Amino acid sequence: MINITLPDGSQRPFDHAVTVQDVAASIGAGLAKAALAGKVDGKLVDTSFRIEHDANVAIVTEKSPEALDIIRHSTAHLLAQATQRLFPDTQVTIGPVIENGFFYDFARKTPFTPDDLEKIEAEMKKIAAEALPVSRSVMQRDAAVKFFRDKHEEYKAQIIESIPANEELSLYAQGDFVDLCRGPHVPNTSRLKTFKLMKLAGAYWRGDSNNEMLQRVYGTAWLNDKDQNAYLTQLEEAEKRDHRKIGKALDLFHQQEESPGMVFWHPNGWTVWQVVEQYMRGVYKSSGYQEVRCPQVLDVSLWKKSGHWDNYKENMFFTESEKHTFALKPMNCPGHVQIFNTGLHSYRELPIRYGEFGGCHRNEPSGALHGIMRVRAFTQDDGHIFCTPEQVESEVTAFHAQAMKVYADFGFTDLAIKLALRPEKRIGSDEFWDRTEDMLRRALRAAGVEWEELPGEGAFYAPKIEYHLKDSIGRAWQVGTMQVDFMMPERLGAEYVDEHSQKQRPAMLHRAIVGSMERFIGILIEHHAGLFPVWLAPVQVVVMNITDAQAGYADDVVQSLVKQGLRATADTRNEKIGYKIREHTLQKVPYLLVIGDREKEAGQVAVRTRAGEDLGSMSLAGFVERLHSERIGADS
Repeated sequence: MINITLPDGSQRPFDHAVTVQDVAASIGAGLAKAALAGKVDGKLVDTSFRIEHDANVAIVTEKSPEALDIIRHSTAHLLAQATQRLFPDTQVTIGPVIENGFFYDFARKTPFTPDDLEKIEAEMKKIAAEALPVSRSVMQRDAAVKFFRDKHEEYKAQIIESIPANEELSLYAQGDFVDLCRGPHVPNTSRLKTFKLMKLAGAYWRGDSNNEMLQRVYGTAWLNDKDQNAYLTQLEEAEKRDHRKIGKALDLFHQQEESPGMVFWHPNGWTVWQVVEQYMRGVYKSSGYQEVRCPQVLDVSLWKKSGHWDNYKENMFFTESEKHTFALKPMNCPGHVQIFNTGLHSYRELPIRYGEFGGCHRNEPSGALHGIMRVRAFTQDDGHIFCTPEQVESEVTAFHAQAMKVYADFGFTDLAIKLALRPEKRIGSDEFWDRTEDMLRRALRAAGVEWEELPGEGAFYAPKIEYHLKDSIGRAWQVGTMQVDFMMPERLGAEYVDEHSQKQRPAMLHRAIVGSMERFIGILIEHHAGLFPVWLAPVQVVVMNITDAQAGYADDVVQSLVKQGLRATADTRNEKIGYKIREHTLQKVPYLLVIGDREKEAGQVAVRTRAGEDLGSMSLAGFVERLHSERIGADS
């Protein structure tokens, strides 16, 4: 007798081994039809999985959170099958699920074209309509290597050869297509209804630039047309908001191949940078931080002590001088410990909070670079708090309140809080990780927030709270972090004297609110579509004359605005006023002031917004009052 326990606690007895599909059918025909996969004792399995002992079983349907990944993984196999049907000389390599879809890497001498993608997608739809059953089998490693070599799938054979000997592998077949995969997959191809191939790209075999270049096909897959159409619409909107396009149109920055992954800031862009930095500098001051500055280049001996050498050196830039090896700093934390260590601190001095707009360099792969969102040289609004273990909770909760205000001032109100837990590659004992993870949990509870936990996503030296904000078109961006770390103070010798005159290790809290300044500004550009709120706009006001007779007055108005702390400029060119208005509207300047003879004589300005709204004539003092009312972040 086998007892199956369902999620509601009820039990179903069976007098023989059963499949997940059998369990679904015993509950009802509707559920049997809807079943995509199952969970047996918490493990995802196919509907064909045989249950031979008492177990907890849940049926995975399209309503389950696991459904989308299963659909996408199965659609990746559908892509590979269709590709090989149309182009038999193509070898398959890997095809994982990614955010919003999947990709598959292929080895083929002739490059795919956009027309080929259309043909492949059409073939995928044909295979889906064939309702081919998807079946799982197992094979020993060496037999699997031979199996794929006999099929002339050299890349797949190489993948299998890297797996330990004598290991049993799972293969999935649908029609004449067989692929190595852990699964689970949908029961048959008819369950794959909504998908689209998106683009082509290149990818090195196993991510190594010394290996062959493969062809990567990206696709997206969804549960229904409504969800896919919403995603495609979001992509269209994202294309319009691309920070690289807007950055060029508004003359904010540029990048060039002589300095890959780094940014040339133009006057307009640097103005936005300075507004963000000065705002964050105010946050530092109001929250008890002392601003510091550390060297960009440090001897590798320090990075070995800190643990970065063993855990992060592949992402670091190195240089040599006088037979010494130095590294450009990828992080600011070891430098802040050096400042803390220059004096002997009493517990009465703690917490000590250091803040730095610290420039960092990380050797990101060229394929991962993306405008100013993913760069090799960046600046963080970085800070480190040295405190006693008893102060951790209050410092974390205070930081949380501080961060939430900052995000709201920048226009972000939809946020998710996540807790990234111990990674596989880490320093410190399990007891250390238990302790620090629980500290962050207690602080989040004290802050009254809900959070999601991310196993394996923490830094190598500490768990971390992550702040994920949603932009105006629904995309999530991870920005701020808070980490509680006892390992780096120990490795770098940080100490304080407690109330019993004994030396103790402080807790070191690593915190950032906006994170990378470059990335955050890129997010701001796309969130606002370049229509910065007045307090962030690089140029807040353009004053325009209708004829030369008002040019002097226009200059006087600009000087008055500048003296009052506003970013204003005059356009007194001999151009038609309509031309000037169109040009500066395209530049997304928040306010356009038009001056004719009537405004000059009355000492007023005619006010227009970039949205085309005519606010009429008003005194300069009245206009300035209006602007100051919109400067929510400038004086925070």
